This record gives sequence, C-alpha cells and structure tokens, in this order.
Amino acid sequence: MGAAVSSANSDQGDAGSSSSSSSPSSPGLGDIPESCISSLLMNFDPPDICKLARVNRAFHRASSADFIWESKLPSTYKFLAQKVLSPHCNIETMTKKEIYAQLCRPNLIDGGTKEVWLDKCSGQVCLLLSSKSMKITGIDDRRYWNYIPTDESRFQSIAYLRQMWWVEVVGEVELEFPIGTYSVFFRLQLGKASKKLGRRVCNVAQVHGWDIKPVRFQLSTSDGQKSTTECFLNSPGEWAHYHVGDFEVESPNKPIKIKFSLAQIDCTHTKGGLCVDCAFICPK
Repeated sequence: MGAAVSSANSDQGDAGSSSSSSSPSSPGLGDIPESCISSLLMNFDPPDICKLARVNRAFHRASSADFIWESKLPSTYKFLAQKVLSPHCNIETMTKKEIYAQLCRPNLIDGGTKEVWLDKCSGQVCLLLSSKSMKITGIDDRRYWNYIPTDESRFQSIAYLRQMWWVEVVGEVELEFPIGTYSVFFRLQLGKASKKLGRRVCNVAQVHGWDIKPVRFQLSTSDGQKSTTECFLNSPGEWAHYHVGDFEVESPNKPIKIKFSLAQIDCTHTKGGLCVDCAFICPK
C-alpha cells in the first residue's frame, strides 16, 4: 500500500511539473514594441530619457528615435547648429540626438568671445558674452582699464577698472531665440581677487564711488522693447549678478538684436575697483 501511495504522489508531481513547464512566461519590458516606448519617452525630459535608455536594449534603441529628440530641440536649432558646428559637419547626416548633445555643450562663437548652449532640461538657449565682446569706454587706456587673467571667469579673463569718471559698458548680440521670456544679467565684482598661499583674497583698496549714485542698467531690442533699472553696486569681494532687464520673443526663426549696458556717467566723482566678467542671457 505504501508503494502505491508513493507511486501516486510521483505521478501527481510529474503531472504538475509538466503543466508548469508548458505554461507561457509572463510578459516583460522587453516585449513592449519600440514604437510604444518611443511615444512614452517623448513625455520625459532629456536627462530622464537617457536614464531610461539603460533599462534594456529595446529602451536603448527606442530612445534614439529622431522624432523624440526633434521635439526637444528648439525651433531655432538649425540656426544655432550653423553657428557652432564645424563647417565640415552636415546636420542633415546627423541624428537629432547627436545635434541635441552637441548644442547642449558650451560652444564658443564669434572668435571665442561668446558662449552658447542649450539648457539640458528645457532645451532653451543660454548665452554668455565676455567682457572682450563688449564696448567699454576707455578700455584701450591702461590708466583706466586692464584685462586681467583669472580662473574665476569661464573666459579666463576679466576687465578691471582702476579709476575713471565716465564708466560705460555696452554689449550687443543678434541671435535667433525660441519663443519665451529671457533675462539679461551682468556678472560684476567690486575688488580685485587673487590667491595668496592657496587662499582667495580680494583687494578692495581701489573700490570707491559706487555708493554715491546708482548704476543705470538699460536694455533694448530691435523690435522696440526697452527697460531701465538702477541699483547700487555692493558686496565687495563677491561676484554678483545684476539684473539688466527682460525681453520677450514672440516670433521664432527670426533674428532679434539685443543691446544692453551699464553706466555711471556722473562726472562729479570718480569710480574704481570694478571687475566686469560677462553678461548672461537665459530663459526667465
């Protein structure tokens, strides 16, 4: 009887094993069609798309679809690509993902005096203009201004004002911006920084005249937008971003010229000790 029970249990076990091996496996992520994955990825920001591309091979292939990255590129990407890419590069033979990756890197233009890139998350245009790209009154007279090499600037150089009565710095740029609102800032510092024994020190001995009257910041565009603000420069020894103004872009694929300036032209007193690094244009 014991043998009969053992035989019966063995038969049931074999039957269960046979039933289990013949059942279909559960569907996984690898079974999702690539077209569906690509459509899903369009709803994510570029950094998240790159993370999801590591899930498996299907996600990796789907994440490279041109229509995904074209939706992330600004409408002005062809204009930007022509400015920043090598003349030997043909954007018609590049994938949209390759174009996006190239434009997201800091790209020097106009002889290395400006830097343009796309924000990795929003795909909006950002721009830096060095002090050497601007018109500075008296810059050629070393009694007033000097260019100083420094690793505190992305352009490795800043303009330093020793002393002057008429202080005026003007910047201009013409570029195709995507639709949106943009802000313009000056990056300035009172005092001249240097390193001693490996530590940063800032000499403020020549800083004077900025607490008497405010600096005037002005912004204008080729389509008639204008703004003016005034403020005192403060916080000696620290880099600060001073807001010049905002402008709106309503017509894409059309160049817009932006002109901005800072000025303190009250000739009743001298001003000195000012460092001008760059101007920064970014989405508001």
